[in-house]
Amino acid sequence: MANESMLTKPMEYEVNGNEVKLSGNMVAQYLTRGNGKVSEQELVMFMQLCKFQKLNPFLNEAYLIKFGNQPAQIIVSKEAFMKRAEQHSQYSGLEAGIIVERKDDLVEIEGAVKLKNDVLIGGWAKVYRKDRERPISVKLSFSEFGKGQATWKDMPLNMIRKTAIVNALREAFPDNVGALYTEEESNAPGPTQVNPIEDVKQEIENNANQQVIDFEDTPEQEVSNIKPADKVEVAEEKEAKQEDLFDVRKPPLNPEF
Repeated sequence: MANESMLTKPMEYEVNGNEVKLSGNMVAQYLTRGNGKVSEQELVMFMQLCKFQKLNPFLNEAYLIKFGNQPAQIIVSKEAFMKRAEQHSQYSGLEAGIIVERKDDLVEIEGAVKLKNDVLIGGWAKVYRKDRERPISVKLSFSEFGKGQATWKDMPLNMIRKTAIVNALREAFPDNVGALYTEEESNAPGPTQVNPIEDVKQEIENNANQQVIDFEDTPEQEVSNIKPADKVEVAEEKEAKQEDLFDVRKPPLNPEF
């Protein structure tokens, strides 16, 4: 009966001063992508995670993907990661780019452009915290991502950079975004293995009795001089269209940015 009530009666919570009303029927109709039918349990778990993690799905911060009989997966946008980082009292910026093979050398380039003959190898990102001496640094291999997604084929440089940023933010702020994953890290369209429902259950249990967004840490040491990554002169690259993270099926309800 409790689940039935949550499916029809909107659950209310606040995100950044804005009231969010979310019901299971609204999630099933407007915030679920794919060709599968989500169960009541999956709808309730999605709603609870949004509530406890202060996510607004109507601003494309989170949505469900369901294919066939596969378990539903919860996708969180890169923008949700960035908002949490910006709100953190110890956040001090980031740098990110791509890694290419140039002749016999590996070169880290800031941004998402390369020379014509460069071979894309991966992406990198550094997140700076005011209370850390060194940045949190992540380097990813391109070969491990982007299988089956059209956006990875169309914009591989941009996508591997974004994925590196998300991974670095997750390591820099594990208490705030450690259990969340983005579409770039999935293999959608098609069954994806990010944010499984069992992990969501554990996340809800861990946070149900806590203040979710508590960004205050004990300062240790200010970040020392931030050095930009090596920059190289680049050739003009084919202009890429703006990526839409949410192009998998239906548009979300009332998309306001």
